[in-house]
Amino acid sequence: MVPPASATSTAMTDALGRRQEHDLYVMTDDGVLLAVRDTGRRNVAHTVVFLHGLCLSQVCWARQIDSLVSRYGSAVRIISYDHRGHGRSGQAPMRTYRIDRLAEDLAQVLAACEVSGPMTLVGHSMGGMAALAYLGAAGGRRPVEPAGLVLVATAAGKLRQRGIGRLLGTPATAALVGVAGFAPEQAVRAMAGPLCVTLSRWRHGASAATLAAVAADALAAVSVATAVGFLPALRDYDQYPMLATVRARTVVLSGGADSLTPAVHARDLAAGIPGAEHVHIPWAGHMLPQEAAQVVHQAIRRAAGIDAGGGRPAAQIAPMAGVAS
Repeated sequence: MVPPASATSTAMTDALGRRQEHDLYVMTDDGVLLAVRDTGRRNVAHTVVFLHGLCLSQVCWARQIDSLVSRYGSAVRIISYDHRGHGRSGQAPMRTYRIDRLAEDLAQVLAACEVSGPMTLVGHSMGGMAALAYLGAAGGRRPVEPAGLVLVATAAGKLRQRGIGRLLGTPATAALVGVAGFAPEQAVRAMAGPLCVTLSRWRHGASAATLAAVAADALAAVSVATAVGFLPALRDYDQYPMLATVRARTVVLSGGADSLTPAVHARDLAAGIPGAEHVHIPWAGHMLPQEAAQVVHQAIRRAAGIDAGGGRPAAQIAPMAGVAS
């Protein structure tokens, strides 16, 4: 059983009385404290849950969360959290840095926060992989079935066959993992520092101040043990067999300049998930939550099937503009 979440800050509201935030810690069944932010009320029409990527934290979703709060106020509940080893969450043994463990963490956050009713999962990069692993888990390990799914610059597998993910299949990955377990942090950071820099790099679509803030957060959010510890899990990750079982309304987003998860991954996802929509942004890279923030926000609305009134079906939402599909 997951112990109940414990509040570490009081609720906050904005000037219009719409925003209610609670910072919580959820303890997983293996003793890791996950830092969770719960925005909104529990008795709402829809809950949106955000899952960030490797070397990032929940801060990377700030623009999407602000957009949801601005548009829907307290009518939509928003949950974001830092994966184990990231941001304000606790460190964990390197052997637990696996995608299926992230899926278990997600299930325990949902249970601890008592999420019920319609829910949309939004995952970027490794967060999207965690969402797919959650959907691929046995039914008894999924406390809530998502009605919507947004997969942002992510993949179902084959990472070491495409883009710079091919590096995952080289001996350097195994060497880094071996060294990270016992070498001083400073020494390993010198070897692996370019990893987080690459993961936090983008080219267009956001102000310099926003980009700098997210880059700083990315580089401060993890230890080298975390950054390197997940590499074998990414190398071996494969959720292709479960794609046909996904029943959530799904929107897949890709960037034409993304060398980490090239658009071929998104095409595979859209082809494998029944009814999935693929939105491709030719000029964008890997960091779509910053580079194409409005496109990501529209994808969330489309997958969730909500509008300003909270009830209109996704099919009636106006098509996204300025992107190729």
